Amino acid sequence: MNLLLRSFPAFVLLAATATLAAAPPHAVTQPDEYAAGFAAAYNLDYADARERFEAILRKSPEDGRAHRGLATVAWLEITFARGTVTADEFLGGATRNDVQLPPPPPAQAASFQTHAARALAIAEGRVAARPADADAHYQLGAAVGLIASYTATIDGRVLGAFRSARRAYDEHERVLALAPGRKDAGLIVGTYRYLVSTLSLPGRWMAYIVGFGGGRELGIQMVEDAARYPGDSQGEAQFALVLIYNREKRFDDALAVIKQLQRDYPRNRLLWLEAGATAIRAGRYDAAIAWLQEGSERLDEDRRPRAFGERALWEHKLGVAQLGRRDIAAARANLTAALGQPAREWVKARTHLALGRAEDLSGNRDAALAQYETARRLAAPARDPETADLASAGLRQAFR
Repeated sequence: MNLLLRSFPAFVLLAATATLAAAPPHAVTQPDEYAAGFAAAYNLDYADARERFEAILRKSPEDGRAHRGLATVAWLEITFARGTVTADEFLGGATRNDVQLPPPPPAQAASFQTHAARALAIAEGRVAARPADADAHYQLGAAVGLIASYTATIDGRVLGAFRSARRAYDEHERVLALAPGRKDAGLIVGTYRYLVSTLSLPGRWMAYIVGFGGGRELGIQMVEDAARYPGDSQGEAQFALVLIYNREKRFDDALAVIKQLQRDYPRNRLLWLEAGATAIRAGRYDAAIAWLQEGSERLDEDRRPRAFGERALWEHKLGVAQLGRRDIAAARANLTAALGQPAREWVKARTHLALGRAEDLSGNRDAALAQYETARRLAAPARDPETADLASAGLRQAFR
């Protein structure tokens, strides 16, 4: 059980994308009203999204979908404020629980708790009244899944999140049993199946014992089917695929999905950051620089709030891409600029690691050693063991 729980926080973040929408329209609410609210949220227009869902609730106070929409907006605002905005958080060794992060803002935390609880109560009432209704089970799974996501990623209560996630998984498996054509229900089930398949053998067996299914290919296929299924959860499935494809090193597929998301949510500048980061992982440094420079221009022109440490992330990624194509001067300039901005600890650690490599490539071994030592020191409290290992390797042997 401990092995499974240690892996769980990153898992629930990926599976969280299944919980952000997908409920039947209320009798007096048009489907495009919900779609507009979620589109605003994914365009980083949180105030607009909140206003749209509140307008629905003024007409229909018992609309569970709108309550879940408001809870989702609050959750996204908290993660944005904390700077948890890229796939790097869930790939490699980046931290899953950064103990140095501040508590959630009281207003957003209260909004989440209020609306998530109401969405859950409404969904439970529907299941009690219509136990054979596939959509009622869908709504319950979506509400519980969102609560699991918040519990793990904001509160850091892994065991509580695990229990809720198991319930969400069961509810959506029930949907698929009642209505096999509901491919959107395959999003959360497929995501957990995929994630269980990435565990070590003991972890997989523990997951099976407590009720999660596995199967890497089946899990990916279910998420892909959900991404093709018309409805509110289509975009969420696409976001999930970006992370899955990156984990699988299917970078062309990930970039294709990102491009579609850019078309659907053109005001979300972070999609350009993610495209650049994906291109870096693929070793396509010129393409990465093009994506990141375009995104940086969007950031400069955007007057909306920035995520915590966002500028440092852009500079860090540009520096890493420049380093990849061996433009040492440009890399050093971007990486140094990153260190001059507020940033998450793992970003600082990885920036020092990249600077160490830049110094090695320049023949400045003593300067490189100092950067590697700083990277290793910062990586430990940031819970980024991959960077710590790479920094230790740099201390032993010069990077070439």
